[in-house]
Amino acid sequence: MTIDSASGEQEQSSEQPPQPTKPIRNDQNAMFLRAARAGNLENVLDFLRTGVDINTCNSNGLNALHLASKEGHNEVVRELLRRGAVVDASTRKGNTALHIASLAGQDIIVTILVEHGANVNAQSLNGFTPLYMSAQENHEVVVRYLLAHGANQALATEDGFTPLAVALQQGHDRIVALLLENDNTSKVKLPALHIAAKKDDTRAASLLLQNEQNPNVTSKSGFTPLHIAAHYGNAGNFKITCTNSLIVSPDTSWNMAFLKPIKYLAIPSS
Repeated sequence: MTIDSASGEQEQSSEQPPQPTKPIRNDQNAMFLRAARAGNLENVLDFLRTGVDINTCNSNGLNALHLASKEGHNEVVRELLRRGAVVDASTRKGNTALHIASLAGQDIIVTILVEHGANVNAQSLNGFTPLYMSAQENHEVVVRYLLAHGANQALATEDGFTPLAVALQQGHDRIVALLLENDNTSKVKLPALHIAAKKDDTRAASLLLQNEQNPNVTSKSGFTPLHIAAHYGNAGNFKITCTNSLIVSPDTSWNMAFLKPIKYLAIPSS
């Protein structure tokens, strides 16, 4: 036997008879990944016993945990995690197993992953979070679970879309209601447009207005969305979003320091 000094791999000497061919490592990896995707726990364990890297992945960066999570193979996922699979390993697009399970609506898998330390606020290369993906696909059980376990609904994609905005866009009314019910940024529950104003979520505000949301609706305390936007320093962007429909009529009984930032908003845009 000789040793290739560059690669470190053993080569066959021409003086020795041919040896039985074993499956090359890439073939073993591919078969291992197929077994995980099919939910064949026995085969998955057999491959691991032969030394296959539990975190090996295909050309797209999908590993066994990703594939088993997508297909909802609970026992395979549990066993992979027990044997050392990296729970937050990401694909080439930056998606973790939790992203993939959330997108697929695999609520049991989502629970297993979070119980094993998965980051509920992980963002893909485009800024997608597990909450965003589950909201987009109308997976109410997953959305509810993620919110209960620390998911931040203020995180937006690189295009500025939040889970609330995408749920509004897709017409997922129950998801919209759930997100609004679980807005933990304030002890005071506000109408949807007020929350968009508070978060400077112009995407959500625009979608609400397209669905004939009244831009001058008041909260129980008498505040309009514009007052909320001004209070949180978001008035400029919010005015641009709602410019054709806003009415500003400050009540003189209100604190004038609070109203000062919105004085200029009464000027019509050119």
